[in-house]
Amino acid sequence: MIQTEFEFTLPKGYLDPEGNLHRTGVMRLARAMDEIVPMRDPRVKGNPAYATVIILSRVIVRLGALEDISPSVIEDFFAADLNYLQTFYRQINELEDEA
Repeated sequence: MIQTEFEFTLPKGYLDPEGNLHRTGVMRLARAMDEIVPMRDPRVKGNPAYATVIILSRVIVRLGALEDISPSVIEDFFAADLNYLQTFYRQINELEDEA
């Protein structure tokens, strides 16, 4: 059976508007549509780097008490956390079978 969800802990954490810190979360494996859909978004056409924000908002299943991770939540991440998640995304989606 393939593992499709992976837990992570952000180095800094997301500080929500109420002042709550969210550090632990779950990211699922990306599907083809997770990488295709952002390419249709006008924000990505204007700034290709924005695709990362949309992709992460699609594959992060949970962050702390938050279950709805929108692009605006990702926009408010500290740079260290965004970098961590980009690396984590690459790691879990490029794993190869050891068999």
